[in-house]
Order: sequence, then C-alpha cells, then structure tokens
Amino acid sequence: MAEPSLRRDAVQQGPDAPADLGTRAPRRGYLDWMRGIAVLIMIEAHLLDSWTGGVDRSTRAFGWSLILGGLGAPLFLYLAGLSVALSAGSKSRRIGDARAARAVVRRGLEIFGLAFLFRIQAWILGWSSPRALLKVDILNIMGPSIAASAALWGVMRTTRARYVAFTLATLAMTLLTPLIRTAPWLAPVPDPIEAYLRPVRPLTSFTFFPWAGFVFAGAIVGLMLDGARTRREESRANLLFGLAGAGLAAAAWGASYLPSPYARSDFWTSSPSFFFLRTGLLTAGVALAYAWQLRPGGQEKWSPLQQLGRASLFIYWIHVEMVYGLIAVRLHKALTLKEAWLAFAAFTGFMLICAILKERVVRWWRTRQQRVFATAR
Repeated sequence: MAEPSLRRDAVQQGPDAPADLGTRAPRRGYLDWMRGIAVLIMIEAHLLDSWTGGVDRSTRAFGWSLILGGLGAPLFLYLAGLSVALSAGSKSRRIGDARAARAVVRRGLEIFGLAFLFRIQAWILGWSSPRALLKVDILNIMGPSIAASAALWGVMRTTRARYVAFTLATLAMTLLTPLIRTAPWLAPVPDPIEAYLRPVRPLTSFTFFPWAGFVFAGAIVGLMLDGARTRREESRANLLFGLAGAGLAAAAWGASYLPSPYARSDFWTSSPSFFFLRTGLLTAGVALAYAWQLRPGGQEKWSPLQQLGRASLFIYWIHVEMVYGLIAVRLHKALTLKEAWLAFAAFTGFMLICAILKERVVRWWRTRQQRVFATAR
C-alpha cells in the first residue's frame, strides 16, 4: 500500500531541484509517515474494540477511543487515492498513459481479490463463519475504488480533465450517500450486492457511499503532488493543502449546524458535512506531515512510523488475525481500558519488529534472486 519519498539527492540540491528526474517516482517519506499514523490508529481501533471488556466499554474514554479509531479507514482510503495519481503519473512517463492506467487498475483488482482471500483465511482458521466471506470490509471498497480512480485517470487525457473527473466523483459519492441510504428501489437487490451500497447488517463494515469518495478526494491531491517538479513547487502545493484543508474542515463544521437539505441524514454516518470535515483534516494533515519531515534531520533519521507505513498492508493482514482470532481468544473482552492501552503499546512494538523483519526478508530474497539471475547469465 506504500507508494514511493523525495529523493535525498534532489532534496540536497536546493529548492528548485527536480523532484522527479529519474525513471521511477521519488519516494515521499511524509506520505509513508502518514500511513504509519493510519496503522497506529487501525491497531488502536481493533485492539481496544476486541480486548476491552466490562463496564469500561460504556465509559466516555472508550467512546472517544472509538472516535479516534474511526479516523484510520478514511486516512487509508485517502492515501490510496493519492497513490493512484502518483503511481499512474510515474508509470505514464515510462510506459504511456494507457498502460499506466491498466497497471494501476490491475493493482486495485488485486487488492479486491485479497479481500476475499483474507476472509477465506479467517474461515479456515476457525474464527469466522462462511457467511462472513461476503462481508464488505475496507479492502472490498479500497480495491474497486482504486481501479475506478485509475480508469478515470486513463480515460481523461489532460490533467485538467482529471481534476474535474475526480472532483465530480468525490461529490457524487458524498452527496448521494443520504439518498442511497433511504432509496426504496434498493430493497429488492440481493443483500451481498446491496451491502456494497448501503449498510446491511451483518454484512457491512464499509460501503462505496461515501467511503469511495475518500479515494477520489485523495486522487485530487495526488495530481497536485505529481505535478510538483521542484522542491519549491512541492512546498507551495503543501502550503495550499494546509490552507485549503483547514478551510474545508471549518466550512464543513459550520455547515453541520445548518438545516439539512436531506429528509434523513445522520452526521456520524451519512452526512456530507462529516465527510468533508474529515477530508479537510486529512488534506491539512498532508501539509503537517510534510512540515514534520522538513524539521532538522527529519529526512535522514530512521522513522518507526515510516517503517510501519511501508508495511501497512502486511500489518493489516497479520494484526487482524492476532487481535480478533483464536491466538488472542483469552484476551477478548477481558481487559480494562487502561490495560488495553498498555497492550496496544506493546502490540505496536511487536508489529514494528514484524515490519522490520519482513522488509529484511524481502530485501534478502530480492538480492538472492539477482545473484541467481546474474549467475545464470
């Protein structure tokens, strides 16, 4: 899920140094840092939900913990959309627009396939039911949304057209949500399909409306970053992200107090105001992450958050089994909230170790394959 930080040689050449001189996209470390934040929030949400029990589940502190945990999924989806534009832009400069779009569409479909593979694994391991194979979770939404974003990117031939397409897609997924939630014509649709459009218990954790909107919104920001050719342009873009994101969040917060134009709309689930509030905060967050990377020594230091961010899909895959599965069955609903937070700290450290080991194994394997290939020649 990680997408390539600004190359060190480009950073050291000054504010007008090219941000994309090579044949591959430069890696922007601050986006990995944001993915690391998303990983922390994801672990916090799942672990506290699974391991906290008793009266602590009804406390205000637990409620605020769940609200914090709710920021993880929008951040992952937003960054996935951002990566669509960066990846497609990078590939297009090497292999052309059409092939680049197809490559990113294929990646989205692979993630969609992984969603079902993950459910099959949970069923085989004994902590999930066959009906849960059809459950709509974040990967079920992320994969098709990535594919749709990449397809839109490929169909639109100019950057301006892509901006318009992603903006309209974001608005459609958001503004139609309250209408889709109450649409009577969806009632006859089979539950496994309807669950992708609006909540159907117990099949739904996420739906395309409005969650796919975060992917399209992230793609807008990705287009701007992909167009930044110098250090100065990237700084200017991030300044715009900070101002625009804060303004959008403030406007959405203010709009939430106005009468709703919809017959039925709930702020915490289907309200466009809540969507744009989170989108504004995420956009401003990109600027904050960029500023954090620019701190003295920030680009040279090893970052545990970037390490987690680069292994985000791997950590998602293994941590859900460890938190909800049979491995930790004795901990399910067995801890106080304080104990759960301490467990979160220890578990995060363990996930960091796993991410480091995974990266080293991959590096070792690639080096070995290169040596085998060189010997064969």
